Parts: sequence; structure tokens; C-alpha cells
Amino acid sequence: MASRRKSRELALQILFELDINQGDVQKAIDQFWKTFEYSKDLRDFSERIVKGVAEHREEIDRLIKKNSRNWRFDRIDRVDRNILRVAIFELVHCPDIPPKVSINEAIELSKKFGSEKSPSFINGILDKVAQEMKKI
Repeated sequence: MASRRKSRELALQILFELDINQGDVQKAIDQFWKTFEYSKDLRDFSERIVKGVAEHREEIDRLIKKNSRNWRFDRIDRVDRNILRVAIFELVHCPDIPPKVSINEAIELSKKFGSEKSPSFINGILDKVAQEMKKI
């Protein structure tokens, strides 16, 4: 497993916890690393994602809402919502990561952590967001 994929998994876990508890981002990160030990490289990329999603959450959630027609935001599964947040953060704010990579990684995360319908749901929303980003 590529180290960035594992970092995305770890970021997803931290974001899921934050989504439930609405706690302080840095405290959640620190607590996670106290519980689970990983290499500095894995931690660094995970933290980049978590902090980026937290910083741009309103914008990211607005893009999810805009592109998830016929789905109320609060009805989107927490796992799917946070996978979308990770991928949209990368699509919009990480020019060093190719869009195809971000979308593919999100689909792989959804296969591992989401429901049977998650991959197609996530792919559909991310394709729309990626098309929108190309126009900008």
C-alpha cells in the first residue's frame, strides 16, 4: 500500500472522529498520534489533509451540497462525506496531486470503508467537482 493511501486512511479516521465530536482539530490529531504510532511521512501528509479540510470545510461542504443533487447533505453517510472532503480538498487546494489520483484514491477509500453504493456515489460527485475546477 502506498504511503499516501495510508495517510489518507488515517486522515479519514481523524476527520470522522471530528465529524462526530466537533472537537479541536489539533487536539484530535495529537490524541490520534498518542493512540496510534506511524512514521513522520505518514503523519505529515495526514495532517496536511486534516488541517486543510478543517480550514476549507465550508467551501468543501458547499461543493458537496452543490454537486449531490437529490441528496440532503445531512443524509450523506459520514464516511462518504469525509471521503468527499478529503478528495475535494485535494482537487481544489493541492495542485501537486493530479485530479485523477485524488478521485481514484477516494474511490478506493470508499470501497474499503463505505457501503456497496459508495464508490459510484463518490465518483459521480467528484467527477462534477473536477469538471467545475477545470472551468475555473
